[in-house]
Amino acid sequence: MANDLFPQEPARPAPGQQGDIVRLAAWLIVVAIIIGGLYIGQGVLIPLAIAFLISFALSPLVSRLCRWGVPRVLSICIVMATLFMLVAGLGLLVGSQLRMISAELTTYQWTMRQKIDNLTDQFRGPGIFDGAIQTVDTVQKELSDAVQENADEAEPAQRVQVVAPPRPPLQTALEWLVPAVAPLATAGIVLVFVFLALLDRGDLRDRLIHLLGGNLHRSTDTLEEAGKRISKYLLMQVLVNVAYAVPLGLGLFLIGVPGWLLWAVLASVLRFIPYVGPMLSAIFPVALAFAVDPGWNMVLMTIALIVTLEAISGNIVEPFLYGTSTGLSALSLIAAATFWTALWGPVGLILSTPLTVCLLVIGRNLPQLQFLDTLLGSTPVLDVPTRIYQRLLANQPDEAIEIVDDVIEKEGSVTEFYNEHGLALLRLISQDYTGAARAEHRLRVAKGLDEVLDDLQQEYPSTVDAAAPPRVACIGGKWEVDSFACEMLTHALTLKGVAAVQRPAGVVTARYVDKLDLDEVQIICLGYFSRKPERAIRAFIRRLRHRWPEKQIVLALWNAPEDLLEPDRYQALGADAAITSIEEGVLRIEGLLQPEASRDRSKAALPENEQQRIAALRATRVLDGHAREDLDALAKRAADVFDAEISIVSAIDENREFIIGQSKDLPGTRSQDGSDMITMPRAEAICDHVVATGKTLVVEDTDRDPRFADHPAIRNWQTRFYAGVPLTTGDGLVLGALCLLDRNPRKLEDEELDLLDRIAADAVSVITGDDVIAPEPREAEESSATVGQSLPD
Repeated sequence: MANDLFPQEPARPAPGQQGDIVRLAAWLIVVAIIIGGLYIGQGVLIPLAIAFLISFALSPLVSRLCRWGVPRVLSICIVMATLFMLVAGLGLLVGSQLRMISAELTTYQWTMRQKIDNLTDQFRGPGIFDGAIQTVDTVQKELSDAVQENADEAEPAQRVQVVAPPRPPLQTALEWLVPAVAPLATAGIVLVFVFLALLDRGDLRDRLIHLLGGNLHRSTDTLEEAGKRISKYLLMQVLVNVAYAVPLGLGLFLIGVPGWLLWAVLASVLRFIPYVGPMLSAIFPVALAFAVDPGWNMVLMTIALIVTLEAISGNIVEPFLYGTSTGLSALSLIAAATFWTALWGPVGLILSTPLTVCLLVIGRNLPQLQFLDTLLGSTPVLDVPTRIYQRLLANQPDEAIEIVDDVIEKEGSVTEFYNEHGLALLRLISQDYTGAARAEHRLRVAKGLDEVLDDLQQEYPSTVDAAAPPRVACIGGKWEVDSFACEMLTHALTLKGVAAVQRPAGVVTARYVDKLDLDEVQIICLGYFSRKPERAIRAFIRRLRHRWPEKQIVLALWNAPEDLLEPDRYQALGADAAITSIEEGVLRIEGLLQPEASRDRSKAALPENEQQRIAALRATRVLDGHAREDLDALAKRAADVFDAEISIVSAIDENREFIIGQSKDLPGTRSQDGSDMITMPRAEAICDHVVATGKTLVVEDTDRDPRFADHPAIRNWQTRFYAGVPLTTGDGLVLGALCLLDRNPRKLEDEELDLLDRIAADAVSVITGDDVIAPEPREAEESSATVGQSLPD
């Protein structure tokens, strides 16, 4: 009754929800205004877009002429005049070919009529629909006869004919001139915009940076990336189209299709139109081959030629020239083409990819517009562990196995997968175990992960003799997640030839410990994902020590705080060693089982070209210290750029390592020949692994890598991070390494490693006196899209 008399007010959204709704509405209004402005202002915006697109393509040529000492205005005039002459020449060529073909069309009429008549005769004859068609014709004839009889009986109607007055000659001329002048006016506006964009490029860049606002670094990166991507996209598009048109023209010439040069030029131009262009370019030569040849050989050969060239261009030429993806997914490419075509017509279709690339670059560099990167980008928005976790939650273990196989095929090692992605996956599972996960989710994840690990163990079987007694036992500390991590470690150990087994986790009681069957085992590894496992570790180790006091115990602290990894902390709990990753676990356990053999394996092997390498190093005379000042400056620059504590340039001969460049004064043994360089025996060389492999080596935490944890130079310089890039000559000989060292663990992104490669190339140029050889950039992350358009990175 009270509710009827005093009705309750409807629930109001929370203040935070109200703010979200208002922001969403504001964004929708802004988007609607922008789209409306693009549609209404297309008369001005289309020439501007075309002009900027052309200026992106011509800017590298203008810059090259300016670097050669040609004034900028003259450089622009030369480039634009050259472009105009090329376009005019193509126009004259196309016009002459069209005149020739139009003059010969009358000779092809009889062939076309005869071929069409033959096709008609072949399709003429009784068919399953002939009865229905005859019935429809009969009814239609009767109706027309009835209408005609009624018309004859009616009075004849008087016809009125309206004659238009003659139009003035001026009006007729305007009707002809306006459609012809409009494209010419647009072309003139585009040329003016191109000239101004090339002339005031710096001023336009400054104004765009001011409009983008915010972080100056991000704005600069946005413009630089957009210009680089679009310029290379257009250049590669031209090369791809030419690589398609040349063999097409030659093939049509050999087949005998008239106007082969015209169709080759037309194909190279029409292929700038996404999706539609290749089909349009194929229609004309096929149609002409149909008209010329009385038979079908020319038509079939032309179709076969076009299909073959399309397959070669799409699968060989484009991947080779483009190299990497535009960053646009296949779905976003199609959606962008549809959107810009609906907005600006056929010109929008041509401009769709460059304009969408600009939006993607803006979204990548401006935090406020990062949703554009998510919507348009082809790079996975979820990392590998999250993708696998989602497939397990969705009860799709087969898809999770496919992801795992792809990652292992790319990285080349099951141990690397476990180390980089497997443990991260288990951390995600452990974080949600008592939180967001429901009982059904936990069951799906557990069963799915069992299938994934079983598949890996079958595909990559153990290298240990099945009859060999186990030397290592891995035991999960508490949760099922701990057991999964131990299963990964066990598999990684067996792949390295270490006899290891996994024991089931359980409640740590005296009965459970007695059933573990660890008499033949030498090392016991206990794994924990808990952030505070001290109490559980202490109780478990106490029982293990009581039952097997001679066993060595290793703690696998996958998620524990860093202070627990200090030797005094884990030794106080009764453990002999502690590890934090699968790779470290394999190295530590190998070292405990065979200390001498492990030390030998940790030493770097000699390169195959050791003698040539040393001869090339001696020939540079860099060990005499003649390039010390320049190399010190490069080392100092590297340390400043990467904000690292220490940067060194080292060279290694047959017996010693020489620090030939350093960013700061370092302790160490000095050479006695007057060069005052720090030297160390080659057995203790800090860069020997880089020289041996010729590959970049990054150790995020040297305390966790047995090769560096006890290294004399690492301890002497008190560093915990190491990154070494080989100093490789043009002949492929590694003279030494450029190294970064820091007092704290850290990571380096691929872009930072590319930058370090460039500094190393400068160091090689200083050492050898040769020109700088630009290093190849590292491969970008693969696209998540199965189909995409390529673009240079």
